[in-house]
Amino acid sequence: MISRVSIPAAILTLFVCSSDASSQTLFPGLGGQRVGISSFTFLKIGVGARAAALGEAYGAIANDATALYWNPAAAVVVETDQAVVAHTEWFADIRHEFGGVVYHLTPEDAVGFSLIALTTDEMARTTTLMPTGTGETFRFQDLAVGLTYSRKMTTQFSFGVTARYVREQIAELSMQNIVVDVGAYYLTGFSTTRFAIVLSSFGSATRPEGSVIVDGVGEVNQFEEFSPPTQFRLAFAMEPILEESHRLTTSFQLNHPNDNAENIGLGFEYAWTETVFLRIGYRLNVDEQRLPSLGLGVRVPVELSILQFDYGVSTYNLLGMTHRFSLGASF
Repeated sequence: MISRVSIPAAILTLFVCSSDASSQTLFPGLGGQRVGISSFTFLKIGVGARAAALGEAYGAIANDATALYWNPAAAVVVETDQAVVAHTEWFADIRHEFGGVVYHLTPEDAVGFSLIALTTDEMARTTTLMPTGTGETFRFQDLAVGLTYSRKMTTQFSFGVTARYVREQIAELSMQNIVVDVGAYYLTGFSTTRFAIVLSSFGSATRPEGSVIVDGVGEVNQFEEFSPPTQFRLAFAMEPILEESHRLTTSFQLNHPNDNAENIGLGFEYAWTETVFLRIGYRLNVDEQRLPSLGLGVRVPVELSILQFDYGVSTYNLLGMTHRFSLGASF
């Protein structure tokens, strides 16, 4: 018979081996040289205002419908059926949207549907000979549609998987692929301590389809293959303060991407009567984000539902600030 401890231990071993295949070191000095080697990079943009405010240290906290992005194993941990929509004002007038629904088939089984979209306004097409524009326009569009299944294997351990169809298009060129997220969530039994392990955006390499006209070259229709932005996450969370009116949650998450150096996220959330929430987070070894992220949230009961509004702001050194808004409904 397989013990309760051996199940998460086996999953952890599997994920660590997957992570070690791409790198053996933490915070490698040359990690930044891996930038730009992956496709579908919009999948790396974290979803949800709450997660962003917590420094994206969210894999072991995710107890809302954004778990469909952060950790599919946590979807079954969401206490009720829930829907959430999230909007991010990204850089250069780029908009990032997320929508997700978690539905419990049984107390031990949950399914989810999620949608991620990144869009821009129409942009002027330029060439070397016409740098101010040819009179034509084009758009950049990304789309990801995911289906999730999550199950409680024991009272302490849950497992989940997401299959996601992704498509990226810029002008006449497009790419599409299927990527998979696999996650585990484990309550240790020691106070409220829990940990999570996630392997996200795992899939085969793909290349752009279509053709473009390059000045001085002519038509180009052969392109290099790129792998999806696979990432390994190891996360811990606990409540050092857990009282009737006050709660403090702390979280830690190690992120190992295949296209950048490793980084660590730290998050702190204070809750007053589970109605008002204050959050702060910080990311270590992320050069472009050296200031803490901040956020707040409000939960309000409305007839047969509970609504929660969250706001998060992150500051980047050169690109400025990003603002995230989320609205969730439990039913």
